[in-house]
Amino acid sequence: MFIKNRDILLNENIPQKNLELRRILIDVLERALDAVKPKILIKRAVIIDKDQLKIHNLSLDLTQFRRCIIIGGGKASGAMAAELENILISYGKIPFNGIINIPKGLEIDDKNFSGRIKLNFASHPIPDDDGINGVKNMMDLIRNTSNNDLIFCLISGGGSALLPLPMKGLTLGDLKDVNSLLLASGANIKEINTIRKHLSAIKGGRLAKAANKNGEPTIISLIISDVIGNRLDTIASGPTVPDQTTYEDAINYLKKYKIFDRIPENARKILLSGYKKEIPETPKKGDPCFLKVHNLIIGSVENAAKAAENYLKQNNIEVRYIQEKIKGEAREYGLNLFKIISQFIEENAKKVKTDKFALIGTGELTVTIKGGGIGGRNQEMLVSFLNSIKNKEINYNFLILAVNLDGIEGNSKAMGALIDNSILNKITNENIKPIFFLDNNDSNSFFKKIESEIITGPTGCNVNDLILILIQL
Repeated sequence: MFIKNRDILLNENIPQKNLELRRILIDVLERALDAVKPKILIKRAVIIDKDQLKIHNLSLDLTQFRRCIIIGGGKASGAMAAELENILISYGKIPFNGIINIPKGLEIDDKNFSGRIKLNFASHPIPDDDGINGVKNMMDLIRNTSNNDLIFCLISGGGSALLPLPMKGLTLGDLKDVNSLLLASGANIKEINTIRKHLSAIKGGRLAKAANKNGEPTIISLIISDVIGNRLDTIASGPTVPDQTTYEDAINYLKKYKIFDRIPENARKILLSGYKKEIPETPKKGDPCFLKVHNLIIGSVENAAKAAENYLKQNNIEVRYIQEKIKGEAREYGLNLFKIISQFIEENAKKVKTDKFALIGTGELTVTIKGGGIGGRNQEMLVSFLNSIKNKEINYNFLILAVNLDGIEGNSKAMGALIDNSILNKITNENIKPIFFLDNNDSNSFFKKIESEIITGPTGCNVNDLILILIQL
């Protein structure tokens, strides 16, 4: 079981009609998380049959390689490495070693992990020296590779912060300052990663470029996506993917959010030098360094959504997808969600075969931070929703659960939260004002107060967010 505060969420004081819906969606969430466990995703994707390595449509003869190197980083990459190690040990015919950067405090649940792949603990979401040292060790490994070496690059969400290597002329402090400004600006992940790529010596395809310095190794990037649309060049800032963005794009995004003049002077100098073509751009499509690179997505939020859908259907609940690329400001989406639900009920209530139906949404919202509270994007969205409906008459039972599947959202210790009719009644009866918490970006304090935050701790999973809505007419 992932959810640690299940007893609180299902306590006996909750009205039975709401409790039933909670039990269903909490069980759905457990199954959704199981479906995106990194170990499961690697095990399903990576097959060695005799001497043939098979991953999706890729097939390689392992006897052609003298050794295998495993590098990478992200919230899920440690568990990915542990399972890949198990597969390579079982095969037993190719020597391997490597290093992976993973978040500090993350535990790898694999008693058989031998340590041939070193787990280097680094800071997230703000990079640190430990992260830089880990990347430097990775670069030392790949710079000495040749044509008959195989490199596995394990990438998952969080890789942008966990794989820091500043461009020459930048310090770690510069990167930290830029990241802090970006995270508070309201910029989306594509915009943030465009800037990160152009201040990094590893992102935006530069890892692939570095690996080709003395030879042409085969690179297989196994990727768990945490971005909308699964864009390869955006996930962890695409270290082995041709970059479509430019220094000019990075500068324009910083100006869009009015922080170009606030970033460190060293960072501005790098970006302006790139804009003036005084230093090389990130490698683009057609660069020879990508000829033997295979970027393969082995998991995404779609795996979690499908598992949720299957379980709901097994329980006689009709399922619809409201949106598969949810994005935008969390507060605004919360305001619009009641309209989305109401419209869906109006159009579909007579079509459903049972009295319950579910809506599934995936994506990632953003928060423009203006207050000093504790919270996260899904929690903020749910508080905004409650604030918008607090004076409305709701003539059906509802439950909305919105979570960041990696287990930690924003600066809180919750993965998200759930709300239902009992919560709506509680804030009315106790005169709790959601707007107070909303205006201070203090959504987690709100959910602590009403005891409906969802606590798992780091799950080791890292894909897009999941929104589950259950309606009982």
